[in-house]
Amino acid sequence: MTDQTPVFTIEKIYVKDLSVEVPGAPAVFLKPETPKVEVQIAQAVQIPQEGLYEVTLTITVTASAEERTLFLAEAAQAALFQIRNIAQSDMGPVLGILCPNVLFPYARETISDVITRAGFPPVLLAPMNFEALYQQRLAEEQAAAAKPPH
Repeated sequence: MTDQTPVFTIEKIYVKDLSVEVPGAPAVFLKPETPKVEVQIAQAVQIPQEGLYEVTLTITVTASAEERTLFLAEAAQAALFQIRNIAQSDMGPVLGILCPNVLFPYARETISDVITRAGFPPVLLAPMNFEALYQQRLAEEQAAAAKPPH
């Protein structure tokens, strides 16, 4: 008899990719401006082996003033999750909601730290509602599937 107990464990959390650009340095530091900050979030899932899922949360923060980019910071925060004996119908929410909720605090800290190290005040990202983002993505996929082909 095999054990069918659901398993969800975090095997490893790591920064997969990290970059920061300050294209206008040092001039951007000579004339302090209040930047407009844009945040983009993307996520990806890979399965390196059965029962092991790599979930990557990529956050890109761009600060600009007038037509100039003050800085661009991007962090791909990833984790390996062992997930077994979970119904296939539940895998979408686990990978699209639960895993990003685990990763977000780490990504938030990484982004804040790299922006501070670039010489700017820290950018503290507001909490994200990954459930709402997941539901929105599902609705968009269903709408696209329902659309008749041209």
